Amino acid sequence: MVQQQRFLKEKKVVLILSGRYAGKKAAIVSHSDEGDKKHKFGHCLVVGLEKPPRKITKDMGVKKRAKRSRMVPFVKVINTNHIMPTRYSLNLKFNKDVVSKEALKNPVKKAAARKEVKKQLSRHFKKGENTWFFSKLRF
Repeated sequence: MVQQQRFLKEKKVVLILSGRYAGKKAAIVSHSDEGDKKHKFGHCLVVGLEKPPRKITKDMGVKKRAKRSRMVPFVKVINTNHIMPTRYSLNLKFNKDVVSKEALKNPVKKAAARKEVKKQLSRHFKKGENTWFFSKLRF
């Protein structure tokens, strides 16, 4: 029997510890303690920032601000052993039909999921909420 991990919940911000996105921040969209046919281990569907937005100053023009506030998101299924939860949470609601494990199997649906994530994260960034999530992790 697999022990349930109660601290891994939806919207919880985690740090990815290994793989291509090691050292990046992500937020949990869905969580599975047991696993399924493809992933036979406890795993989470996470969305995060491959490239966070860069610093903006008030003397920059509109075009430069728009360019520097771009971000590159990712959507990935990750083993729960390879993430570290933080005390932060991200108040975002993703469309479960678009951002799901099934969407990652099809390249067209995966691109649509990334586009949805980028739209939601950009909107959240422009509001000025959860600034810690949108800054580059320094260590």
